[in-house]
Amino acid sequence: MRGSFKYIFWFFCVILFFSCKENADHHDKKVFNINLDQGLTSIDPAFARNQNAIWMTNQIFNGLVQIDSSLQTLPCIAKSWQVSEDALTYTFNLRNDVYFHDDPIFKNGKGRKVVASDFAYSFYRLIDPKVASSGGWIFSDKVKDKSNFIALNDSTFQIKLVRPFPPFMSLLTTQYCSVVPKEVIEHYGKDFRSHPVGTGPFRFKYWKEGEILVLLKNERYFEKDEKGKALPYLDALKASFITDKQSGFMSFLKKDLDFYYNVDGSYRDDILTKSGKMTSKYKGKFTLTKSPYLCTEYVGILVDTSLSIVKNSPLRLKKSDRPSIML
Repeated sequence: MRGSFKYIFWFFCVILFFSCKENADHHDKKVFNINLDQGLTSIDPAFARNQNAIWMTNQIFNGLVQIDSSLQTLPCIAKSWQVSEDALTYTFNLRNDVYFHDDPIFKNGKGRKVVASDFAYSFYRLIDPKVASSGGWIFSDKVKDKSNFIALNDSTFQIKLVRPFPPFMSLLTTQYCSVVPKEVIEHYGKDFRSHPVGTGPFRFKYWKEGEILVLLKNERYFEKDEKGKALPYLDALKASFITDKQSGFMSFLKKDLDFYYNVDGSYRDDILTKSGKMTSKYKGKFTLTKSPYLCTEYVGILVDTSLSIVKNSPLRLKKSDRPSIML
């Protein structure tokens, strides 16, 4: 698909398929089934560097703020915030009803309340060389050291920047900036990657790498919908790891999956018409949803004339060496 120009369009759109699964409720439980064809290496937000890791950590963890579909920054664990006039100090006022998921490491196995010092620990962890987080870039050039993350009290957290950075609030919406419990990480160490404890709508239950991941509903989750109904609506999320795209699509057609994305070019024409609509073969079998998403692509051009592939390429000619073309 990457080698053919006619498929470049599909790099700039997301194709989402939702099945009309009649047996989505298992024993009166609503379970959402998804396949992660690129695998999953960690569920630690400090290493949420690819799409699958971002999706899964987003279910288990929360940060200070979050974004909506219009990329607007919204409150999450921070209910409000203030920015100083010099744009160097960010002060966040935290909710008092957010709790970590239950885990044996906590007293009586019950998840404790999230406090400001948890964010100070979580954010410094991103720039701690011992952790070597792939998200260190978020803070590495914006703060001096751990002293720039300040817990003024349990419900007030402050970040001091070394210089103004206007997009800073947007960076805080990334999954890297999720809050984690210090005592749990100190207990599990590197195994936290496969034993995550967060505050999100789902809590970790089981993960057999390369085969299955199971997340269960967090009954104490703090967010509600616009009508005041507690979130999440689902009781569980189950992810499989079928790497072959065609096999994954077949599982979707058999209704073993509720969601399928990223249609492979080899069978795209079987599913979609040239205008991007569903073919008659699959009408009524599932719902096709299209939506915009953030994507960055680049084109690399070889200009090194010592390479054989460039020796006869017109791209070897600099602008000043090419004949002018009048239009």
